[in-house]
This record gives sequence, C-alpha cells and structure tokens, in this order.
Amino acid sequence: MSIRTEEQLSHKLATDLTWRKKELSEMKSLIEAKNVTDQRHKALLRSGVCILYSHWEGFVKLAANSYLEYIISKKLTYQELSSNFLALAMKEKLKEAKQTNKPSLYIPICDFFISELNQRCLLPKDVISTGSNLSSEILKEITYILGIDFSIYSTKSVLIDTKLLKTRNEIAHGEYSVFDRAEYLEVHKEILEMLDIFCTQIENAASQKKFRRDSP
Repeated sequence: MSIRTEEQLSHKLATDLTWRKKELSEMKSLIEAKNVTDQRHKALLRSGVCILYSHWEGFVKLAANSYLEYIISKKLTYQELSSNFLALAMKEKLKEAKQTNKPSLYIPICDFFISELNQRCLLPKDVISTGSNLSSEILKEITYILGIDFSIYSTKSVLIDTKLLKTRNEIAHGEYSVFDRAEYLEVHKEILEMLDIFCTQIENAASQKKFRRDSP
C-alpha cells in the first residue's frame, strides 16, 4: 500500500522500528547473559555489532524513502517543492547533460527552469541510498536531501564511523575485531536513541510540510 497520509507514514515507521528493536533487545539479552563461554560471548558480540549496524542502516534507508513516497503522493508542482527536493528532482536531468560534451543538452534544462516549474514534479522513488556504508558523511547528505537537521548527529561521528561502521566492516571482511560488553552496550544505547530521533525528525518534517517551499 502506498503512503499517502501522515498516519500511514507514521504507521510504516513505527511497524518497522518495532521489529528492529525487538531483535536488538534479544541480541542484547544474549550478550548480557553470564552463563556462556568466553568464545561464545565473543561470537555474540561480533554478531551483535553486525546486526546493530544492519538495523541502523536499514531503518534510515526505509524511513527516508518512505518519506519520499509520502511526498510523491502529494502531487506537487516543481515550484511548490522546497529547494532540497527540487534539487533531487533535477538530479537526473543534470546528470544526463553532464555526461556529455554537448552544450545543447543544457538548453532544455534552462527552458525547464524558465517556464516549466508549474508542472507536476516527478520525484524518483527509492533513490535515497546508504551505499551499504552509512557513515556520518553519508548520513549528512541524506539529512540535507530530506531537509532535516544534521546537527543532532554531529557529535556522533566517532560512534558512527569508528565504533560501528569500521568494526562492522572489519567483521564482515573476516578480520578479528571484538567489542567488550560495556562498549557494545554503549553503542547499542546510542543507536537506539538515534533511531528514535531519526523517526521523529521524519514525522515532524511531514507534519510541518517541510517539503514545501512555502513551509513555515
């Protein structure tokens, strides 16, 4: 079912976040268990980091594209879009022209900005990507595209890039990288908080109509 209302958007985000939190809670319980061997505990920590990262990346990607789907359902014109979404809509047009040495390809783009902004916008679906490596820089780009505040995450770059992403990549590539229990629990807590923050930001952006040029 397509996302056409704020309620449908909130339901989609809440449903997705609920199952992720349940799985993360199960993993946390296993990691906190005392009656396991040291080798099993290390394996659980390594698995836990990978699952924690997968839910962080997975929810950000799903929430961002769900918000985009909601905006598409509004059937706005280009001139009604906020500048960040107008840039997203124009990305493919500019990309096609840039890949050639033909100045003539820029003429339709100029004509578009001069006289066609009153047409219904054509935003691409599922275009927001994490690149399977959700670093703080990629997160910043996503927040810019969505028109939400990145400053909340600006102090989390070490946690995102080093403690989570770097460790997950090392484990995924077969390297021997292990958290201790306290470090994992700290990252687990921080990621859950950021998931809730990102969810709230998306919901607020929708309710405040931040995707519109004339939004307050």
